[in-house]
Amino acid sequence: MHDQNQILGYQPGTSFIYQLNATTKLIFMLLVSAACMITYDTRFLLAICVFSIILFKEAQIKWSQISFIVKFIVAFMILNLIFVYLFQPTYGQEIYHSRSILIHAGYFTLTIQEVFYLFNLLLKYICSIPIVLLFLLTTNPSQFAASLNKIGISYKISYAVALALRYIPDIQNSYWAISAAQQARGNELSKKAKLSQRIKGTLNIIMPLIFSSLERIDTISTAMQLRRFGSMKKRTWYVAQSFKKEDYWVMGLSVLAILIVILLWQLNHGRFYNPFM
Repeated sequence: MHDQNQILGYQPGTSFIYQLNATTKLIFMLLVSAACMITYDTRFLLAICVFSIILFKEAQIKWSQISFIVKFIVAFMILNLIFVYLFQPTYGQEIYHSRSILIHAGYFTLTIQEVFYLFNLLLKYICSIPIVLLFLLTTNPSQFAASLNKIGISYKISYAVALALRYIPDIQNSYWAISAAQQARGNELSKKAKLSQRIKGTLNIIMPLIFSSLERIDTISTAMQLRRFGSMKKRTWYVAQSFKKEDYWVMGLSVLAILIVILLWQLNHGRFYNPFM
């Protein structure tokens, strides 16, 4: 059986992040991520990176829980940066209105301005990814659904979100169970196998898993309809949480991040911080 610590999903914890209202964490994630996506001010992005890493350490999340998704994101991130450079290697100098050559290579000449622009793109990933992972790993789906309904979102939508969050670990468990069964039959899918063999084996697992998941969704939908789910305008929640003082402080910090970005926009006369002027 696969180690449960390697499942990407909610697992109870004791740090203050777990005690926050689920809606508070959602608002913080959305506003801070939006602030990081809007601005290219390196100073702000570095500050959020440090803050995100501190929060991640505070949550006491194990590396085994996030190793797979982090490796996948890092690979995608590197590929994205390479393609950004290949398709427009002069974009940095166009943004910062200066040109300091590092490596002369014709059309693919690398400038300090391009490196600085790519560095800012990298910071955006580092800012956003820990915050999103924190939300997924520290938020009880039932509490999150109750909180969404509390702020006015339909309980049908809230319940659908909760089911989606609960379904992520279930799919992973099913995948690892099928993978273990395949390997027990001699079909090697571990790191010992060739990359092409692992990709082929993974695809052979994923396709049936998708169809079986659709069947499970249909079963759940039918069961909910038989219990008259959605027939009433309102519903009660067993795990509803009220907002505490800490929640208001966290939401205030997320609003402050947006205000800082607006201020930096005015100071920088746009989205980009230009240290070359």
